Amino acid sequence: MTFETENPFALRSTLEYEMPDFNRINEDSYLPAFYAGCEQQLAEVHEIIKQDEVTFENTIVKMELSGQVLMRMMMVFYNKSSSDTSPRLDEIEEEIAPKLAAHMDAIRLNQNLWGRIKHLYDNRDSLELNTEDSWLLERYYRDFTHAGAHLTDAQREELKKLNEELSTLETLFGKNLLNDTNDLGVIVDDVAELDGLTENEIAACSAAAKARGLEGKYLVGMVNFTGHPLLARLTHRGLRERIMKNSLLKGGQDNDNDNRPILLKLVKLRAKRAELFGVKTHAEYVLQDRNAQNPTNVHNMMKQIAPAAVRNARAEGAELQKAIEAAGENFQLESWDWSLYTEKVRMAKYNLDTAAMQPYFELERVLWDGVFFAATKLFGITFKERKDIKTYHPEARAFEVFNEDGSKLALFIGDFYTRDSKRGGAWMNNLVDQNHLMGQLPVVCNNLNIPKPPAGQPTLLTYDETTTLFHEFGHALHGMLSDVKYPRFSGTSVERDFVEFPSQVNEMWLSWPEVMDNYARHYETGEKLPQEWIDNLKAASTFNEGHATTSYMAAAILDLAWHSLDSDATIASVEDFEAKAIADYGLDYHAVPTRYRSTYFSHIFAGGYSAGYYGYIWSEVLDADTVEWFKANGGLTRVNGDHFRNTLLARGGSLNSMQMFRNFRGRDATIDSLLKRRGLI
Repeated sequence: MTFETENPFALRSTLEYEMPDFNRINEDSYLPAFYAGCEQQLAEVHEIIKQDEVTFENTIVKMELSGQVLMRMMMVFYNKSSSDTSPRLDEIEEEIAPKLAAHMDAIRLNQNLWGRIKHLYDNRDSLELNTEDSWLLERYYRDFTHAGAHLTDAQREELKKLNEELSTLETLFGKNLLNDTNDLGVIVDDVAELDGLTENEIAACSAAAKARGLEGKYLVGMVNFTGHPLLARLTHRGLRERIMKNSLLKGGQDNDNDNRPILLKLVKLRAKRAELFGVKTHAEYVLQDRNAQNPTNVHNMMKQIAPAAVRNARAEGAELQKAIEAAGENFQLESWDWSLYTEKVRMAKYNLDTAAMQPYFELERVLWDGVFFAATKLFGITFKERKDIKTYHPEARAFEVFNEDGSKLALFIGDFYTRDSKRGGAWMNNLVDQNHLMGQLPVVCNNLNIPKPPAGQPTLLTYDETTTLFHEFGHALHGMLSDVKYPRFSGTSVERDFVEFPSQVNEMWLSWPEVMDNYARHYETGEKLPQEWIDNLKAASTFNEGHATTSYMAAAILDLAWHSLDSDATIASVEDFEAKAIADYGLDYHAVPTRYRSTYFSHIFAGGYSAGYYGYIWSEVLDADTVEWFKANGGLTRVNGDHFRNTLLARGGSLNSMQMFRNFRGRDATIDSLLKRRGLI
């Protein structure tokens, strides 16, 4: 048997949509494919640099065609390791992380390859390239420059060592966080402590405990951010406090999962790497290649928002304190009280009980009659579940997606439920990137963490979970509607501070009257969500935005603070550094903790958002402006959808992101729509 005949990643899949063959893929498939894939790509690079003549086709296009075995393996592996990991997959990830970093350096720091790319770039005006080809050359030049190809021999050697060490630490941070998140789940012995939860929520807690062998008990599993959705309904204050305090401990205890020494080392090494590029901090290094361009521009935007956000949060807190006292209680408002009393005040002010809405947000109905329905109205695409297609996990469902003319567009994988083997949060991955160069259609995955109800019970979503479903599908649309020639530009391959924009836009359809009227039906009676409740939702749209914005801003500031340190900085205490960074921005308010503390801030220490967490609100400036455009132009129409698709979603990363926005909107975005949406003006 040879690698080509034995390994499922060796050749392009012959299944529909080139879906990876999960009947053949197992844990023993990954490492052989990884090493063979690295070897193959290096051989392909060698063939490129052997060519005497330097052309766009024999250099840039050949690079786009290289490394297919490695890419197939990595797409499947990293989706699997994030959504359904195991001790063996953790071991594999630890093994390949530094080797992958070294492999990428071997390509991007190759001086012969860099010389060819630089030659093409320097002579780009004479090449007569079309727009997408020209931007591809521009991106390769920037990618290689950002990777350090232009550095001296000594600097490149130091860079390689730093990259390998950083990749190892990032992998370890994520592994520790998952372990600690699972360990910190709160065990409840007495069901009376779960007062306030629905029968479904209690059953889900019971099922989660049973899955860990804790028959007769209840488990409140931790989520990736600070706090927990159940805090909005739990009346037992002691349990609320336990949940919040455990939430804040993730990765920050003196145990085997302590992420504090890891993140301190990460910050120092990232700063050292930045210095190789002639800048003082990691933030400066990263933002050179973002729409924001530099930290000053980010701070200028954030400082327009922070003071109003914390002012509103304190006013909200004062209102909650009054509600506590009106209920005959005499305790001081704490972070674990905020969600519960927010719901009480929301009910008193707006007659709005979000818990009562859950029976109207049943997963299947939201998915088919909400998320898919809106996409059909906008883009003419339709969906068909394919239960015959095997995915990477029994709970991951496949849906075939068609264009309006019936032609195949994409395959969508929905993996909605939480499990101990899945990391927290919600995200989108690709298993196959759309591109015309190799004639590939996209295979796109959405992962969420919705608590799974007992067998036979409906999955009733919270309003926040419904929002997340729409949000993540916005990412999926970006991947599925991609219509580009090169894999480098497929779907969400855009600047980090632009990538959240299409997903945030898709959230608008959740409450669009035609969409909500179609999906928000009681799962038993079919009754529509009462119009009074919908009206109250709109009236309360800016309610609690002070808390939400302050919590988010504190995390974004933490990210910038860590990554604005130089390599000589000495941090004695992670906790003290956090507190000072947040206080210096005026965002310190005890009742509103940061959305992520540093020890569980996987976005920036185990993901791709380092010095980039600001991107959510940067993108929201574009999103809020876009929502205003849709409203002014008739909303949910094919004309609007086609314009959004053709000028922006379909373009992937094949054009400068801000130019794409201008092509869509006709001008640059303004911040006013965002400030208005969040109740900050």
